[in-house]
This record gives sequence, structure tokens and C-alpha cells, in this order.
Amino acid sequence: MLFEIDLNPFFAEFSWIPAPHWVTSTFPHYILVKTISKSCQRLTFPLATLLAIALFPFKNFAQGETRTVTVTQVTDRLTVDGVLDEAIWKEAPKIGELVQRQPDTGQAPTERTEATLLYDANNLYIGVVAYDSEPDKVIGTVMERDGSLNSDDTLEIVLDTFRDQRNAFYFATNPAGAFVDGLAYDNEDLNTDWNAIWEVRTKRTDFGWVAEIAIPFKSLNFPAESSEWGFNLERNVIRKQEQSRWSSARLETDFLQIAEAGKITNLEGLNQGIGLDVRPFVAASWLDSDTSSEDDFDAEPGVDISYNITPSLKLTGTINTDFGETEVDERQINLGRFSNRFPEKRSFFLEDAGVFAFASTGPQSPGGTPSASADVFPFFSRRIGLVGGQETPLDAGVKLTGKVGRTELGMLNVLTGSTSLVDSENLIVGRFKQNILEQSYIGGIFTNGNPSSGASASTYGVDARFATSDFLGNSQNFAVNAYAAESDNGEDSDHNKSYGLTAHFPNDKYVGEAVYRVIEDDFNPALGFVQRNNVRLYRVGLSYNPRPKSFLDIQQMFHDIFYTEFENLDNGMVESRELHITPLDWHFRSGDSVHAFGDYDRTYERLFTPFQISPSVILQPGEYTNNRYKFTFASARKRQVTAFVSGSVGDFWSGTAEQVSATLTYKLPPKFNISLAANQTFARLPEGNFITRVITSNIDYAVSPFLSFTNLIQYDNRSRNLGWQSRMRWTIQPGRDLFLVFNQGWIQDPMGGFSFQAQDTKVSTKFQYTFRF
Repeated sequence: MLFEIDLNPFFAEFSWIPAPHWVTSTFPHYILVKTISKSCQRLTFPLATLLAIALFPFKNFAQGETRTVTVTQVTDRLTVDGVLDEAIWKEAPKIGELVQRQPDTGQAPTERTEATLLYDANNLYIGVVAYDSEPDKVIGTVMERDGSLNSDDTLEIVLDTFRDQRNAFYFATNPAGAFVDGLAYDNEDLNTDWNAIWEVRTKRTDFGWVAEIAIPFKSLNFPAESSEWGFNLERNVIRKQEQSRWSSARLETDFLQIAEAGKITNLEGLNQGIGLDVRPFVAASWLDSDTSSEDDFDAEPGVDISYNITPSLKLTGTINTDFGETEVDERQINLGRFSNRFPEKRSFFLEDAGVFAFASTGPQSPGGTPSASADVFPFFSRRIGLVGGQETPLDAGVKLTGKVGRTELGMLNVLTGSTSLVDSENLIVGRFKQNILEQSYIGGIFTNGNPSSGASASTYGVDARFATSDFLGNSQNFAVNAYAAESDNGEDSDHNKSYGLTAHFPNDKYVGEAVYRVIEDDFNPALGFVQRNNVRLYRVGLSYNPRPKSFLDIQQMFHDIFYTEFENLDNGMVESRELHITPLDWHFRSGDSVHAFGDYDRTYERLFTPFQISPSVILQPGEYTNNRYKFTFASARKRQVTAFVSGSVGDFWSGTAEQVSATLTYKLPPKFNISLAANQTFARLPEGNFITRVITSNIDYAVSPFLSFTNLIQYDNRSRNLGWQSRMRWTIQPGRDLFLVFNQGWIQDPMGGFSFQAQDTKVSTKFQYTFRF
């Protein structure tokens, strides 16, 4: 039975949020928080969902003593060179010793770390001496901006400038001096597509390595009246699989759990400037297409502007938006019945993307376990600017993100250009979250517009997250996510809703998960993504992950069992069912890992209509039960040559199949990395046999942390297309970047073999220069 819920008493609390003149002139009034809340009041959803939230036994638990350090003020700007030879570095007090998180939890690290924090009116300085008894074995293989550092020794830093204990700025580097930065949000997620202007220099020494960092206060948002920030520092020594941390080195605590950070004090007289960044750019492209006899050249200027209205509220605008420097998608051959969701890669949408995250996406499953494959995204930014596989121009966009008190806000308005497929559209998204307790919130979302047609389309949603890192006083993590959403695409339907509840117990030794979700047949968020409709999802699972003291040099074992079921809403029949079991997944102290006895998956699928799994193979309606076995080996990332191999055998729909994935990586640190990966399926079915094959190679070369070349070569036998993208990024100075991108495609001869014909050739370049005030 459904009930109409009156949310007026709750949302009345937010009626005070003002509507500045520049907002009301740019955004329709309903994008404001108060009006979002009114839209959310229309939602209907099961009373049981609300009761589950209202009766959930969360409270604020007392925390232990917070580790604190006083930052020393200096009057002169320091030279950032990785040497730490100024006298103040020796005179200033250190932050204190780090503590091992693993492998020997709570013990002193085997390699000492000495860190000092200083500041002047314009910068926060962090100097770290990472002592190492075997300095020749220090590992730093990556220089590329925002590259993955999971194979390197690292230093990681979080700064919770608002002390909200859930969001923070993130910075990381390695012995090669790589720049990695991002936004940590909701105590569990990290978006490394946020890029700040900052400095880091590292030096290898005969006693280890040294990092010197300067973070301008103009690159951060913080309340001017506060002199306390949340802070944490973590060091990883990859060859020892050793992780040490300044605050909260418990196994149950992830580094991104900002609630467990310590704090730094004495930050006074900081210069934020007026909070205005103006970044003009010039972008040009040249296209030689096999479908046109003439070359196509285009060059246009544009500008990106960001302005801090308050220290906690940022307005971002873009005109003549260009994404020519964006990486291409990685190839996939979809053997499932439902669409794949490709990740967003465009910087304008990626920055502050966490503000628009919605509870329906649920928790991340433990490593090695399958996803529930029913995440609901009321807003999915890749819907903007892509129609029918064709790019549509973005003429202008404006975005407001930040906080007002304990309320987090996100507002987005994008004007797309017209093409042969679609007229110009004005697309709007509004999001808010009211923070409650220490790590919880209640929020809402609203979208308006249809990027693929001129038809009216809106989506409304409310969500809540109740989380704690001290569940029932036992220092355990526990979270409950609940949501309800409704789409209105101009159709008269009573089946246009989705709602769900997820409980997640993500800890080191035990991981538990329970999911209930309903996605009705006509729920179709025009600016969002839904993988499958007309289903009810049940999912429950448990992972037991002990750490043996001394057994075969194993650091941790993983034993998983997860059960997932999709039920058809029309007839109550089971559509899909999966039992996933991992008897043993061993992770060794060396960093190598092996699924010792493999994974076992028993799946059931009921087809109500024919399903074309390949161009020549069509599966008929009926019931299909499969049993598959999987083996996986991954060598330690610290090695110069690394390998990953995964193979599965067993039933496959009406027949059998072998599936193999393999990746081989060679690193010549710190400048050169090359990898070759293959993903293949060999299927034999009564309806016909087929082979799918995706081959990928990455070839990366970094001259320095400021100049890098990345190459991605991909081929798949479904499209018979061979593609190559080469990207150069040169950071002339922080805030001044030059991009050069080359894309080339070839089509394989229908008879196969190594005969290819050139298709489109495209060269793009972009230069951007940031003026900061």
C-alpha cells in the first residue's frame, strides 16, 4: 500500500535560504532548495521505508581524544624545492610519530616519518622526511598528473577546512613528485578530477626521500573565522605493504573517513583573495573524415570562471565549453541484456561531482564480488552533450556548489547547442543535503529537461544516509541509505517511481550488505541512468576477512557469499538470480594475491523476449541456469613487471564458454610505463558459436611531473575498429596548461586479418591560462 507523505514540516526549515539575484535570473525559481523540497513532497513511497529510517538506532557516540598539532607561522615565503634547508623546518615542532595501520596494527612503523607544518599569509607548507633503511628500494613509478599511485610509495594528506568531519581536500605525491589531488566526500568517496593550483617537489636521499608541499589558501575554501582544520597524513611503503597514519590507524578506519582525522590549529590571518579565478582558453581542432572530401578545421575561444560567493559557496561558469582534451572511453563488448554505464570524463562535470551523488547508487561491493547492477542515478551527467552517440555542443553552463551552514547545495544549469538530431535544450539539476548527527544527512534532488528531445521531463527524489564509525559503541562502521524518486516525462502513469533501502557494514574483518530496491516500469529519469526497469531487487551478503598471524605469509584472507535476486513486478516471477561464493581469496604480505580455489557463481536468467547476444546468435525466451568457476592471480604492484590473469569456465546461457582476461605491465620508473591487456570470450551455444575480443595497450611517458604523454590503443572484434589516442599535457606553470590530442581510427577488413583502412583522423589542441584574484 502506498501513502502520500507530507514533508512540509521538515522542509520548512530551509525556507530561509536566499535567492541571490544572479541565481534567480539564471536559474528558474524551482532550482532553489525550498522549491526542490516542494517538488519532493509529491513523492509517494512505502511507509516501511520511512519507518526504517525513523526508527533506526543512531546517535552521536562519544569519540576518543582527537590528535592535535599547532601549525607554526612564518613571515617569509618558503622556496619549494624538496630540500627543507631553511632553518625554520628544523626549529618548528613536528606533528609526532605515525602509527602502523597494517600489517602490525598499533605498532611503531618500521620506517620513521618526520612531518612539519608551517604557514604564512598565503600558503600552507608541509614538509615530510620519509626515512627508509633501504633507500635504493624506494618506489616511485608514476609522474602523470592524477595518475594511479597504488604501485608506489606515497604520502597522502586530507584537509577538512570546515571541520564538518565528512568532506575534505585531498593531496598525494610519491618519490617521483607526482601531483594527485581531489575532493573526499561523505567519509568514503574520492573524486580526483578536482584540480588545484599547488606545488610539490620531492628529492631522493641516502636516507629515504623528502617531500615539500605548498598549498595556496586561494586554492581552498574555508571559513575565515575558524583557525582549526581537520588534518590527517598517511604513508605507504609499498614493498613492505606497510601503511602508517597520523590519526586513527585502526583497521576499521579508511583514510577517507574524515570523521576520524585529527586537527591542526593556529591558522590565523589567512589570505583567500577575493575568490575569483578566470581561465580563458583557446581550442582548435582539425578533422580528416573518410566520409567527407574536405577537411574540417575549427578554432574558438572560451572561458571558465569560478567565484567564491562566500568562503563555502562557489559559482562556476563556462562559455563555449570545450572537451577536446578528454580521454576516450575504454572499449567494452556487452554480453549482458542491459546497457553499460560508461564513466564521466569531462572536467566541468567531474569537479564537485560528489555534491550530486544520490543514495540510490548504494555502497561499493567488496573486492571480487559482483555488483547488484541496479543502481539508480536520478542525475547522470553523461546524458548531457551526447545524443545517439553524437556529441552536442555545450554553449554555456553555470554551477553553484558548496555549503550554507550545515546544508550542502548543488545547482547546475547547462545550455546545449542544436544539432541535426536535437534542438537546443536548457537542462537543470538541483541538489541539497542537510547534514545531521556526525556523519548523516537527509537530502533531495530535482532535474528538469530532456537532452535527447524537446519533450518535458522532470525527476524528483529524496534520500537519506545514516552512518556511524562507532556502531553501538564498538568502533565499527555501519550505514543505512534510503531513497525514493519519481520521474515525470509527460505520461500519465502510476508506475514511474523507484525506492530502496540499503544497509552496509563495511569493516575489516566482517563486511555485510543488505539491499532492497524497487524500480517501476515507467521510471525513466531523462537526465539520469537506470540499467533495468520493472524489477524488485533483493541482495544480501557477507564477507569474512581474517588476518592470520603466521600462515604462508598471508596478510589477509577473504571469504565471500552474496545472493542477488531480481523479481518481475508484473507477475512476481524471478527474472535473475545469482549466488556468488569465494571460498578463499588470499592476499600475501608480498602484495601478490590469488583466488586460491576460485569463485563460484550459480546464476539463473529468465528471458521473456528473444535476446541477441551477438550479431549471429539469438537466445529464445526460456529459463537458463548456469554454474561457472573462476580463478584469479594478481602479482604485487611493486614489481617492475606485473601480471593479472583471470579465467572462468562453465555454463553460459544454453551452452558453455571460457572467458579469459590478462594484463601484463612493464614499468621503467619513473618515466615509462607500458601495458597490454586482452579480454576474450569463447562461447559455444546450440544457437551458434562466437568469440569476443577486446585488446588494449597503454603506453605512457612522463618527461617530468609537468610534461607527460599518454597513449591508448584499442581494438575489439565486434566493431572491428582499431583506435589510437595520444595525449600530451604540459603544465607550463601551475594554472597554465597546454594540451595536444591526436585521435586516429582504422576499420578492419571484413575478412579479418591485419588489413585495416584508415578512418577519421582528428587533432585537437587547447591552451588555458588561469588568472587568480
